[in-house]
Amino acid sequence: MRTALLRLRRSTGLPVAFGGLLDGGGPLRIAELTGAATGALRGLAIRSGNGLGGRSMALSRPCAVADYPQARHISHEYDAAVAAEGLRSVVAVPVVVGRAVRGVLYGALRQPLALGDRVLDAAVAAARDVEQALAVRDGTEAAIAAVREPPGGEPGAWEAVREAHGDLRALAPRITDPALREELLEVCARLAGAGGGRPAGPAAALAPRELDVLSCVAGSATNASAAARLGLRQETVKSYLRSAMRKLGVRTRLEAVTAARRAGLLP
Repeated sequence: MRTALLRLRRSTGLPVAFGGLLDGGGPLRIAELTGAATGALRGLAIRSGNGLGGRSMALSRPCAVADYPQARHISHEYDAAVAAEGLRSVVAVPVVVGRAVRGVLYGALRQPLALGDRVLDAAVAAARDVEQALAVRDGTEAAIAAVREPPGGEPGAWEAVREAHGDLRALAPRITDPALREELLEVCARLAGAGGGRPAGPAAALAPRELDVLSCVAGSATNASAAARLGLRQETVKSYLRSAMRKLGVRTRLEAVTAARRAGLLP
């Protein structure tokens, strides 16, 4: 959140940015501020539907006002804190992960000016950064929990692990932060090793995209659905799959998945 707010200020020139994440079933609390002159906004509890941020949460879309105290389409429960900070023009963008609102980012001016599309686009981009980070955190926590508590004889337990592995493999190429992407891939490797297969030797080593495709195939994905999930063309998926089968020394999709599991490449 802090990094996204700093990016928002740099990319827009807005002097103030702040935001927070929802914690369980309670209200959102403003926890991060940059450029603020007072502490009036810190800890403010934002409820869905209330104020500009609450309206953004309720509608699951960005909302902006050119002059907060005079805005008629929002409620004014937070006017005292906004006035104490001297804010007038404000934009609020929800952070949405899996269709659930998880937080709100705000950017603000101390003058009553209309915010243009460039500012709104930058605010949305900053919110997307937070969404991506939360999606990675959620998936990583679930994957680590699966590794710490390897499934026993419970029906379908390994399928849940394999599904988590496939989700993380599909997510990794979209991560722009190299360190975060590497951390995610390390978790994927731990998940793959939890299946008890032997570590792959040089001959069985697959390229990252070949392993991504096999992860989808292991989850019964068709070439078309694997392509949509990975952002690839169907012909590209087929090419990766053929290459993986050749390296593994097999002839069918099922044999490729089985061989990859035995080699410790898939859970």
